[in-house]
Order: sequence, then C-alpha cells, then structure tokens
Amino acid sequence: MANHKSALKRIRSNEAKRLTNKYQHKTTRNAIKKLRELTDKKEAELFFPSVISMLDKLAKKNVIHANKASNLKSGLAKHVVATL
Repeated sequence: MANHKSALKRIRSNEAKRLTNKYQHKTTRNAIKKLRELTDKKEAELFFPSVISMLDKLAKKNVIHANKASNLKSGLAKHVVATL
C-alpha cells in the first residue's frame, strides 16, 4: 500500500483513467465491428468519419498506438470503398 498522500491520489486517478480508457476503447471496437458489418455503401460512408474520429482520439491519448490507429483506418477505408 502507498505511504504518501500523492501516491494515494495517483492510485485513485489511475483507476479513473483506466476505466475511461477501457470504456472508450470498447466503444470504438464496437463501432469498428458495426462498420465492418454494414453492407449499404451510403450508411458506411456516413458512419466512417465518426469511427475515424474515435480512432484518432484514442491514438492522441495513447490508448492505442498511432500506427495501429493508422492501420485500422486504412483497412476500414478499403472496406468502405469496396462495400456494394
């Protein structure tokens, strides 16, 4: 257990941040799955920017690696273009 006031505060803040990151990461993963399941091109094109925005925000906050975000965005863009 921590002995300093600042260490106790750090434990509390880390837990809060962990829960926020976990929520945002899971939400983004669900959005990616939803986008991959879409078969209508117009729907996919409308939903695509919001998923890209989510990925960019996660990468900016270092929840996911920037290269992983880029890789996912590239794959999703190809999927949206190929959608009939």
